[in-house]
Amino acid sequence: MAHPHISAPANFRRRAIGAACLTALASVAHAQATDVTALPAVTVRAQEPTSPTSLTGFGNKPLVSVPLQATVISRNQLDETQARRLADILVFEASATDAYNSPGYWDFIAVRGFTLDQTYNYRREGLPISAETVISLQNKERVEILKGTSGIQAGTSAPGGLVNYIVKRPTAAPLRNVSVTTGERGTLGAAVDLGGRAGDLDRFGYRLNVAYDNARPEIAHYDHVESSLAALATDWRITPDSLLEAEVEWSHQVGKSLPGFSLTGSTLPQARKPDNLNNQPWSQPNQFDGLTGTLRFDQRLAHGWHWVSQLGTQRLKTNDRLAYPFGSDCGGAGYCDRYGDNGDYDVYDFRSENEHRRVHAGQTSLKGRLDTGAVRHELNGGVLVNRLRADMQEGANNLVGVGNIDGTKVTPADPTVGTNHGTDRTERSVELFVNDAIDWGHGFSTWLGLRHARLNRESIRTDGSNPTRSKDNTTTPWLAGSYEWHPRQHVYASWGKGAESYALPGNAGGNNFENAGQSLLAKTRQWEVGTKGQHETTEWGLSYFDVRRPVINVLDEELQFDGDALHRGIDGNIAHAIGPWQARVGAMLLKARRENTVDHKLDGKRPTNVPERTLKAQLRYRVAAVPGLDLQANVTHEGRRMVLTDNSIGLPSWTRTDVIGRFSHRLDGTTLTWTLGVLNVFDRRAWKESPNQYGHVYLFPLEARTVRLTMLAEL
Repeated sequence: MAHPHISAPANFRRRAIGAACLTALASVAHAQATDVTALPAVTVRAQEPTSPTSLTGFGNKPLVSVPLQATVISRNQLDETQARRLADILVFEASATDAYNSPGYWDFIAVRGFTLDQTYNYRREGLPISAETVISLQNKERVEILKGTSGIQAGTSAPGGLVNYIVKRPTAAPLRNVSVTTGERGTLGAAVDLGGRAGDLDRFGYRLNVAYDNARPEIAHYDHVESSLAALATDWRITPDSLLEAEVEWSHQVGKSLPGFSLTGSTLPQARKPDNLNNQPWSQPNQFDGLTGTLRFDQRLAHGWHWVSQLGTQRLKTNDRLAYPFGSDCGGAGYCDRYGDNGDYDVYDFRSENEHRRVHAGQTSLKGRLDTGAVRHELNGGVLVNRLRADMQEGANNLVGVGNIDGTKVTPADPTVGTNHGTDRTERSVELFVNDAIDWGHGFSTWLGLRHARLNRESIRTDGSNPTRSKDNTTTPWLAGSYEWHPRQHVYASWGKGAESYALPGNAGGNNFENAGQSLLAKTRQWEVGTKGQHETTEWGLSYFDVRRPVINVLDEELQFDGDALHRGIDGNIAHAIGPWQARVGAMLLKARRENTVDHKLDGKRPTNVPERTLKAQLRYRVAAVPGLDLQANVTHEGRRMVLTDNSIGLPSWTRTDVIGRFSHRLDGTTLTWTLGVLNVFDRRAWKESPNQYGHVYLFPLEARTVRLTMLAEL
């Protein structure tokens, strides 16, 4: 839909640009068609075949058969979208949306309207990790997004779902891939992907990924984000029944993060092209360093049973720096949750250097099949031990002057250390879990899951004050029933509980809370009914969900329960292939409301930054006249989001279109694949999200039109 501030001729020109990009690629490919060897015809399914995923907790059960909704974004889809970060792949999942995604910073996403917790809702190879860092996608084989109850997989977590990163593993045949990417304003990237097997009977496997990227996005007053990655995955087939796998990755990123815009007084400003408000002469780049690895042993036992043990470790170092815009004349009569009427805001020199986070996790489990008469059980049980430690340093958070959204005001620096007291914390958990998928025959199955967690938390301010200690025990059950009325076609109903752990930060919005580190545990519950299935070239999933989650707010400088958030909605997707055409459409309709709040005027109001609807569609056409050429369009539509808790101001709905052209051909024995991607092809202007951080309203605009070209050589 057209933005009200874009004239019809301008709109037409932007659409013409998008059409011209695809037409040009098709013309070039057609001109080359007579000079290249035609590739054999390829049969493509509507989407990636569903396969077992570690997110479900039910072993080797294929995803289509498990009574919950999940999406698997494949390596091919990551390459198509030229994705650099998690936020780049939300186009493939309608129930996943932005929740504070700033260039140069780590990702925040929401699933079914609930923002995923950076400490509890992310997994790597099935083990807990901290997502308070930048996570590279260059060495990831796929990304799994579980929608709905996460209590089946995590002792404590936000109820929206889970994200699991799966790394690339050794290949059976030799792999020698090199890729180069170029794009806007001199963006340049390169990557090498090597894999294969060696040794007697190919017992040893390896996969090496090395990547470098220097991104220069279309953002005014912004330079670049530079990132590097080196990753190695190996395996050893000790015996036909014993497999040892190890992998490690090192990552580094440096670049400035972008704070959001905000309301100007009581007005929603006109959406604008992305600009960098972190543009003071003294602004420093953020730096994220990570070293992460896992070791896994898989032993196949008699009668199809498996014993799997896994260890994981993650070590992160962060330098978090920002010319931080916050409110307007908060010490006077101005606003503290938005910018002033004239676009002014207070500027803080924020520096948190040498943040260290360490996560260590170990899990051992036993899974297999047990028959009791005509009833079949698929069992999976084990124990997960997890330890997280976060060490902060005394930092700076100093008011240095007044800035303005026009970028003309310059302030002095004040890096004086000691004004920003962080919170050191240590968290330990032991989780016992058991899952049982019971097949009663005649298409009927029941699914039982139970997880018991023992939690220990300690925290202390970086100035040595306010030590806290807490212990909690929580049990999160989950059960479901399903009926397979036709092979690989199911209906199901499920119910489950979860738990979410909150902690009061040491410093938030300039407030040094006296009880920093205080924690509170909230119990959530949700139920769901749905259907999912596959039939020839069609796949689908549809569900109705109902989630109730206690809201915890800071009231009188203490964490307190403040009513409930109730999210009810429908989400679904369908994929279909016919001839050279493939289409996939996903949508979510969400009714999110607050209930029983301390401020009763908020009862019935919609939570901020939660879209009322989403629609995400991908359409692909394989050009038969030019073998190897695929054209694709991705459309993302989001409905209205609330900016203020009283719902007096909201963001209008918006629609973004991306186009992708891919052309593969053979040249001197090498397969070359060219990918031309144009993000936001019509260069729409809109506020895409309105997150609250420390009680302050921020606005983030849609990315400007971005063009990238990637060449992949398979040697």
